[in-house]
Amino acid sequence: MGMIYKRGNTWWIKYYRNGKCFRESSGTTKKMVAKKFLDRREGEIAQGKIPGIQFEKVIFNQLAENFLRDYRINKKKSLARAEKSVNRLKEVFEGIKVPEITTPRINAYIEDRINEGAANGTINRELSALKRMLNLGAKQTPPIVDRVPHIPMLKENNARKGFFEHDEFLAVREALPEYMKGFFTFAYKSGWRLSEIAGISWRQVDRNQGIVRLEVGEIKNDEGRTVYLDDELKDVFNCQWEARKHGHMMLPYVFPNRKGDDQIKRFDKAWKKACDVAEIGNRLFHDLRRTAVRNMVRSGIPERVAMMISGHKTRSVFERYNIVNDADLIDAAHKQETYLNSRTGTVLGTIHQIDEKRANTDGC
Repeated sequence: MGMIYKRGNTWWIKYYRNGKCFRESSGTTKKMVAKKFLDRREGEIAQGKIPGIQFEKVIFNQLAENFLRDYRINKKKSLARAEKSVNRLKEVFEGIKVPEITTPRINAYIEDRINEGAANGTINRELSALKRMLNLGAKQTPPIVDRVPHIPMLKENNARKGFFEHDEFLAVREALPEYMKGFFTFAYKSGWRLSEIAGISWRQVDRNQGIVRLEVGEIKNDEGRTVYLDDELKDVFNCQWEARKHGHMMLPYVFPNRKGDDQIKRFDKAWKKACDVAEIGNRLFHDLRRTAVRNMVRSGIPERVAMMISGHKTRSVFERYNIVNDADLIDAAHKQETYLNSRTGTVLGTIHQIDEKRANTDGC
């Protein structure tokens, strides 16, 4: 059985669980309050729960380390993103005991991040990391998190608007350095991610069959992918192969950088200059991914096949990329006008026939 006793003016409690003695300050000078505190702890033990004192010893840093360890063990490709979220959360929650991570405190964090100008999507990634930390702590044996507080998520505007019309693609490609033109063309037609294209090695290419493969585990969604090259892309890969044969360094990458000593990584200046020369304003390389999806769907390729080529795993993400522009809306208006005009002509013809019948009837 437990007991209460005094240390100075403060009442302490002592109780046992599985033969282990626990001592804990009640934080009060009132005996009845301390007694109720002891009853609560003994009630937790009677229900098979771990005494709350165990959870109060756990701090945010322990949850954060367990969270990152989970990423490392499972070799998740978004580890860098997770580390960035953890570092941001540490600015507020470092050293804080887990029971003190409450919904009001989380709301205060959200408000501060909004005032700092952080985007809703960025804040949500951080909140997702916090939620994952707490859930991992609650699920482990023995648990180190008693309860996971409600974590509100912000509304995100996920609409993607940037893409290339074909004439814009041609203008930018013409303005790019020679070593980037094939790289740019493959991105425009395949919809692959920048890192996936930069990492293509010759072992993934079958030039005779005109095939490029990404093996399972090499890409973001951990699914393999195969793309069959059209005639233009076959020429691109053949040219890259010939350039490799005559180069001094036999790199494994299909698209080496300007110096020819590594894969393509950064090309900010070359990209900005090409966009300026093409007079298309500020565009992202990722706009090519959206463009490829839209072009495939509009060329009649089944959406499921287009998803397999571009590497979109969920339809919700894929649908955000299949977007429209002003030309699409104008075309829709013209099609509707044509349809309504045709219907108007049909109705007028019907009315004219009715009038003729009435005239003939009246004549009789």
